[in-house]
Amino acid sequence: MSDRVEFAEPLARKPLELLRDTERSLRVKTVSAIAPLLPSEMAMNLGEASQVADESLDRLAEIDIDDITDDDLRPARILMGLTFTGFGGLTMIFLLFYLCTLHPELTPTAQIQHYWYQYVWFVSMGVAGLAVLAREAMRPTDED
Repeated sequence: MSDRVEFAEPLARKPLELLRDTERSLRVKTVSAIAPLLPSEMAMNLGEASQVADESLDRLAEIDIDDITDDDLRPARILMGLTFTGFGGLTMIFLLFYLCTLHPELTPTAQIQHYWYQYVWFVSMGVAGLAVLAREAMRPTDED
């Protein structure tokens, strides 16, 4: 005769609740250890910052990740694509401005030879942003 023992299933917590609880346990221990060492005004500011973190993480934990759809994330994807493209272009302009003002003796070929690493990074950021925007433009909409 074999007796089967039933084990209780652990409660599955949402990832954002797990993040909140883990961060809170670490933060509370850290604040309680550091606060006595700080001047009173800084300790009070640290306590207030900890309370603000509690409130914002509680609001964050209320979000159900499973309810977020692709359409909800579309503005964020477009914004990230524009940010990468804009930052890549802006840094490229700053690099060219730097080279033209501080190193006017360099020819364009010499500029690329000396600063190829920066060129590659900045162009790659712009291309990555354009790829995100192109992917977003080709994504089918649910309105059909």
